Amino acid sequence: MDNNKLSKILTAISAVIGLVGVYFLVSIIAIGDDALTTDADAQGSVISPLISFSLFLLYATIAITLVYSFWNLVKNPDQLKKALISLGALAVILVVVYVSAPDNIPLDVNNQPIAIESAGGKVLVGDAAVSASKWVSTGINYAGVLGVVGLVFFLIDFVKGLFK
Repeated sequence: MDNNKLSKILTAISAVIGLVGVYFLVSIIAIGDDALTTDADAQGSVISPLISFSLFLLYATIAITLVYSFWNLVKNPDQLKKALISLGALAVILVVVYVSAPDNIPLDVNNQPIAIESAGGKVLVGDAAVSASKWVSTGINYAGVLGVVGLVFFLIDFVKGLFK
């Protein structure tokens, strides 16, 4: 398929998505703010389809992105090798950060264990609390390490640029 046909198809798809968005906008304006905040039927008839459509677009975008990314990696073995090496480096950093994370529950100012709640609101105790605390600590430290690594590479590139 040549680029002109692909461009026309993508333009048509974008136009359809835009028209659906305009339909939802007009529907929301027609119902009004007061009805949307007080009437559950109005919310269900306008907001629920809008959310469903938005989720469909999100999932479709994620799927298309992943499929084309993997397709390009399969077509270019050198890029696949670089990507796998990068993923391996990220995994090694994650393992090092996880192993170095503390295995205890954080304490408050009175030396009492801090209550750790799950996403469902249940207070975690024992090994579950230690595991949650360790993973939270790992996530924070992992983000910090990746930030420092990114900053170092940025500074190296900046210094190289100064001497060109």
